[in-house]
Order: sequence, then C-alpha cells, then structure tokens
Amino acid sequence: MALSIKTQTEVQAIIEHLDLLPHPEGGFYKEVYRSEEQINDKNRDLLTSIYFLLTSENVSKFHRIKSDEIWYFHAGSPLHVHTLTERGHQIHVVGNELLLHQQPQFTVSKNTIFGSTVSQEDAYSLVSCAVAPGFDFSDFELFDFDTLKALFPAEQEIISRLT
Repeated sequence: MALSIKTQTEVQAIIEHLDLLPHPEGGFYKEVYRSEEQINDKNRDLLTSIYFLLTSENVSKFHRIKSDEIWYFHAGSPLHVHTLTERGHQIHVVGNELLLHQQPQFTVSKNTIFGSTVSQEDAYSLVSCAVAPGFDFSDFELFDFDTLKALFPAEQEIISRLT
C-alpha cells in the first residue's frame, strides 16, 4: 500500500529538515555524531549516532554489525526491530506507548542479525541509533534469503520480507 499524500508530505518534510539520505539497508539516515575520541590501538571511533527514518512502504533489511546498537524512538509509529538468534525470530517494539509494553530504547547486541519494519500501514518511524564502538561500513554485513533460510529454516516468512 502506498503512503497517503499527507504521510508522504510529512515524511518528505522530515527528510529535508534532517537532511537524510537513502540507507543501503533501506530507509533514510544521516550521521549526526562521530566521536573524535578513538579506542586505543584500534583506529575505531568510540561512538557514532544517526537519525534513521523508515516508512511502512520499505523495510530495513536483515543485516548485522560488530558493535552494539542502541535504538531511541522519536516520532511516528512504533518500530518493530526483528532479530534472528538461536531462539528464532523475535520482535522488539520500539515506541513511546509504555502501557502497551513498547520500549523507548532498545539495544541490539553485537553480531545479532536484525532488521526493522514500521508497525502500522501509511506511517513512518523516526529513531536514532547509537553504535559503540562506532559504526564502520567494513563491519556491516547484509544478508540474502538463501543464507538466512539455511540458518533459520523455520523463519522463511520474515526472512523473505526482510531480504
């Protein structure tokens, strides 16, 4: 389903206001912080942070990184962070409706396979993601359907959606 004109207009205004760019895993982003301090002898930034915008028309594809990533909810519809672990597929709801068991902050542990979707139709989610040690595209691994299907054969439906 395509976004309504109202939602498209709001999303475009956010993209322009925050100067967001298309992200390789899906959605839009802008790096807003990269620490000047580095981890000793690793040539790695201590921390990075981005804005990340996703709409119900697209997904953040399954990927993993070598650092912990903390998600902070800002605006829009709750975001579903999907993880694939030895426990199978889990959905973590990042949003601000605490009485509905949403979490305004969620941490994806390093080396966890994950992706995300917007929880509602005709909606968007705006979050920030902080990565420590800092994000580096050399640590970014995007997955394809066949690779994940071999690792998680019982999870083909969500794997198909997020690859």
